Amino acid sequence: MAKALRRHHGGETEDPGMAVPEPAPQAALDLDRLIHERMRLAIVSALAVNESLTFNELKRLLETTDGNLSVHARKLEEAGYVQCTKTFEGRVPRTEFRLTDEGRSALGRYLDHMEVIIQAVRDR
Repeated sequence: MAKALRRHHGGETEDPGMAVPEPAPQAALDLDRLIHERMRLAIVSALAVNESLTFNELKRLLETTDGNLSVHARKLEEAGYVQCTKTFEGRVPRTEFRLTDEGRSALGRYLDHMEVIIQAVRDR
């Protein structure tokens, strides 16, 4: 393993007690960037354990704003990970989200990748 360099005012010197991080495992590079974003991961995770959730239920659960949830849900919908259904209950609009089969598969792959990364770090 390469030796780490310690910075000081006059330049750099070797610091034999400091480990240099090795490159990330390949699995880290293969992560689904769409799901990896915190709010989108929260959305697909919540939908993975619920058959469906309304916009307001998701908003309360994730403690986020209308705009933030809308932007992230739309990205997931465009990717085919989430299905959005808009209906009316009387005159009140109701937006409901479901995780699609593609979204469930993508979440499974993402979790598998994370497990590989976690195991690689633990094995060091």
